[in-house]
Amino acid sequence: MKQGRSLKEAKAERAAKKRRARKRRRAIVLIAEIITLMILLGIGYVMSKYGKMQLNIFGDDDVQMNAGTKQEGYTTIALFGGDSREGQLEAGTHADTMLIASVDNETKEIKLISVYRDLLTMQEDGEIKKANSAYFSGGPQATINMLNKNFDLDIQDYVTVDFQAMADVVDLLGGIEIDVTEAEATEMNNYIFESAQIVGKKAQRIRAGAQTLDGVSALTYVRIRKNVGGDYGRTERQRLVIQKLIEQVKNTDLSTINDILDQVFSRISTSFTLGEIVKLASGVLQYELKGSSGFAFEYMDGYVEGVGSAVIPLGVVENVQELHAFLYPKNEYEPSEVVKEIGTKIENLSGYSRNDYKEEE
Repeated sequence: MKQGRSLKEAKAERAAKKRRARKRRRAIVLIAEIITLMILLGIGYVMSKYGKMQLNIFGDDDVQMNAGTKQEGYTTIALFGGDSREGQLEAGTHADTMLIASVDNETKEIKLISVYRDLLTMQEDGEIKKANSAYFSGGPQATINMLNKNFDLDIQDYVTVDFQAMADVVDLLGGIEIDVTEAEATEMNNYIFESAQIVGKKAQRIRAGAQTLDGVSALTYVRIRKNVGGDYGRTERQRLVIQKLIEQVKNTDLSTINDILDQVFSRISTSFTLGEIVKLASGVLQYELKGSSGFAFEYMDGYVEGVGSAVIPLGVVENVQELHAFLYPKNEYEPSEVVKEIGTKIENLSGYSRNDYKEEE
């Protein structure tokens, strides 16, 4: 009898184990199905928004780079702010903002560089002109090629936004906290009603001090130059606003994100494919801005024959070396012959090198 009961108990225990195993397998399958469904819904969601953007997908030969400039472990993106009032973001638009963003693919750390729009650079046709000439004459593709050529970069993609998009994003996020100086407040009040008219929003006069800037006031804050540091001060304000927006987005609910995508995507131009956007978006909560600066690092203001008032880089090669050390700290860098030739041409045209200028000081 005892043996009979033990056999039954053993059979019952084995049966119970099988039932528990089947339940676990069903649970695992169910969880996997839910995760898969969420991913598919997420991709479908992104796909539904992706088509709203102004897409400008580059062909294999559209983007040009100097030989040997691929940066392993990093993704480099060009970010442009156009002055379009009508959502036109291609050639014929002035790029008030030119930013280079390097993303460490492992740590998700972001470094930002503002390229001064009046910086002397060699354009695609070989002429030395101000950096922002590239966007007006050839749009984002020509500007990427100019940046890659002059600075030994491997930018493959870009994002351009216009005035309206920026103002809308700031408003939908509930504003951004900025400490406005007396000089900045004075200058902002000279232009804030013009900004309001451009984006079709209401405006109020600005006071000095810490405050929440809405879309119109934030737009005005990043546009002012006169009496508040010129283009150098403006690029600092632009990078500060981007930093504030990144902080805000991380703490924003999905409903607000949806509103932003619906309202803003039509005013964005990009070369990113859907797959690339999904890949970048997957790490959105991990991204962290780890440093920003303006470029060139060493420069002077001057008048250049055939160009006019410009920002003259003092030592193109040295500046580019410092740029790579900042954007790609894990990688070694040796300037290309192309960059050296550009440096020589700019020095001959401007009459200034880094050593000559330091001797004058």
